[in-house]
Amino acid sequence: RRCGQAAGRSYSGGGAYPSVSLTCPLPGVPKAVFAAAEGREQFETRVTVLENGLRVASQNKFGQFCTVGLLINSGSRHEAKYLSGISHFLEKLAFSSTAQFGSKDEILLTLEKHGGICDCQASRDTIMYAVSADARGLDTVVNLLADVALQPRLSDEEIEMTRTAIRFELEDLNMRPDPEPLLTEMIHAAAYRDNTVGLNRFCPVENTDKIDREVLHSYLRNYYTPDRMVLAGVGIEHEQLVECAKKHLLGAEPVWGSGQSKDVDRSVAQYTGGIVKVEKDMSDVSLGPTPIPELTHIMIGLESCSFLEEDFIPFAVLNMMMGGGGSFSAGGPGKGMFTRLYLNVLNRHHWMYNATSYHHSYEDTGLLCIHASADPKQVREMVEIITREFILMAGAVGEVELERAKTQLKSMLMMNLESRPVIFEDVGRQVLATNTRKLPHELCALIGQVKSTDIKRVVTKMLHKKPAVAALGDLTDLPTYEHIQAALASKDGRLPRMYRLFR
Repeated sequence: RRCGQAAGRSYSGGGAYPSVSLTCPLPGVPKAVFAAAEGREQFETRVTVLENGLRVASQNKFGQFCTVGLLINSGSRHEAKYLSGISHFLEKLAFSSTAQFGSKDEILLTLEKHGGICDCQASRDTIMYAVSADARGLDTVVNLLADVALQPRLSDEEIEMTRTAIRFELEDLNMRPDPEPLLTEMIHAAAYRDNTVGLNRFCPVENTDKIDREVLHSYLRNYYTPDRMVLAGVGIEHEQLVECAKKHLLGAEPVWGSGQSKDVDRSVAQYTGGIVKVEKDMSDVSLGPTPIPELTHIMIGLESCSFLEEDFIPFAVLNMMMGGGGSFSAGGPGKGMFTRLYLNVLNRHHWMYNATSYHHSYEDTGLLCIHASADPKQVREMVEIITREFILMAGAVGEVELERAKTQLKSMLMMNLESRPVIFEDVGRQVLATNTRKLPHELCALIGQVKSTDIKRVVTKMLHKKPAVAALGDLTDLPTYEHIQAALASKDGRLPRMYRLFR
């Protein structure tokens, strides 16, 4: 017997209790009382601006642990007047020795007392220092973040170790079987040639020996200022976070000295279009003893819009509608792969190894692109297929297809926001860009309002721009940039006839 009942008793057949309904409440059982939110303010993001311009933003989330971090409006897009690669250096140097902490080990031991972990990520427009720890250690965490961001020692030994780490990372980047990070750099360089988000996110090899403490301090003096920072927290009381910010960040003197920023780059992204090609032997790229096929990778992109514009939501729905992925996930009944790049590309062309849509969006611009991979001998057909998909975006959008994409986007949004670090990043990035935050239910409402006419409108606008093209691998059969541009300007996305005849 188990739990007072016969272990072998069957409940599924209904033979034991034939008169008990499965849809009505059981007799004699008290009515269930469900937990309810006391008010919408429980879920709102609160923002306080301190006297020095620092913004403090917090979001309630129940639990023992919190995620707190500093987000700084700084990144590779601001390096036009500096040596390229400073943000990459700062990312690697994060959580090293500071005025209070003698080494990285000391920092990790301090966090360990509160069950904490730390991380730093640098992107094109933001540098983010973050810590997840027990909420009772909030004062220690904010003190640590202030020290790491404003009082780094940047010793010669640490800078030399960073140079070695960056050289290794660059070498690894060129040897990876997955070319995605490299192609992303190339498509940005092609789309925004030599300006803002088109500047390299990774430090060029030739600059690793040129970046030193003086160069870093010069950059930090301009960009690590309170008015360009947000202290964001999830899982803590707002008043408590504000008090800690006042204690450790209000009036804090940076190691490079205080004063107003004198040389901040406020350039607006200039979309240029163009092509970046890298001839590379991909025949020996392998994850193990079994070699993977030699592939040529193409990425074609067009300018979309910034995340501050109303068209951002239709573009997000369009990106979800295109979807895609690797050929490994494409086939077989019941897989549920209904996005266009699965249905129209991977399921119809067995020789295509990958077709994936990406949407990169920034404060002043955006880029919608499709990455495709195939055998070098089929590059021409691959380019035609991708350009045709861009043209078809402006065609009819089925109601079922649109609703599926909207539902999938809402689902992905809500599922991602189950994670505390993701909520933290969402809070920090939105407040950094707009001084406020759109809540998930507001975003879901905006997604629900997207119509097929909105998709057609944004695509028509996008197709008038010059394309950005990134190509990696054996490019013998790659069409010229002019031919790709002509294909995107045509009605069917096909390459010019003369090219097909004489190629």
